[in-house]
Amino acid sequence: MAAADQDSGVVLASTGVDTKTNEITRFGILLDQISDLTGVVVTADALHCQREHVTYLAGRGAHWILTAKGNQPALHQQLTNLPWHQAPVADRDTARGHGRREIRTLKTLSVSIGIAFTGAAQAIQIRRRRRRLNQPRRFTTETLYAVTDLLAHQAKPWQLADYTRRHWSIENQTHWVRDVTYDEDRSQIRTGTGPQVMAILRNAAIGALRLTGATNIAAANRHHARNPNRSLAILGIT
Repeated sequence: MAAADQDSGVVLASTGVDTKTNEITRFGILLDQISDLTGVVVTADALHCQREHVTYLAGRGAHWILTAKGNQPALHQQLTNLPWHQAPVADRDTARGHGRREIRTLKTLSVSIGIAFTGAAQAIQIRRRRRRLNQPRRFTTETLYAVTDLLAHQAKPWQLADYTRRHWSIENQTHWVRDVTYDEDRSQIRTGTGPQVMAILRNAAIGALRLTGATNIAAANRHHARNPNRSLAILGIT
């Protein structure tokens, strides 16, 4: 389990999750490794849409945006039932990639009434409409809901959209790279603290390459493998 900086994609902290526990119990332990969260906007997967988590973040002076899904059925139903048809589209974005076109829209509503979730100030509806470029008439639509403690004057709709979009990109920037580029799932190191140590080393390598401006980690690995002095230069060793 890791905490990553959205801007750089660099992993700031990590912690192990064994079979005796789960990610929910490791949330505070993970973020305790970051000395100052004052004013930081923390985004997390739907699993971490927990009241104890927002209480923890409030105590650290941080803001939060949390997706609500089936693990919080009452909250998800409350969000679904809000009068979204009365809310105008506050942000719209179109993107192309991986052979498809995606249109994303975002709406926000104040949750002064109707939502029973600690600290929530705004509800967010994100609608993603996708189509394959080779199938122009076939669309799929996905609607997601989130809550945040950020007030309307603290974060504009485009900023909320940016926070959520970049959170989803962490999967590609970190987890996908470890699974595919570094073939982590087939690693033979499985005993003791070995897996955690190797995960830390992989995160460090990815972060170091990201800080050089690398966007393709596989290509960056090949580039540095040709000359070991390049890797030493990244680490400030000459």
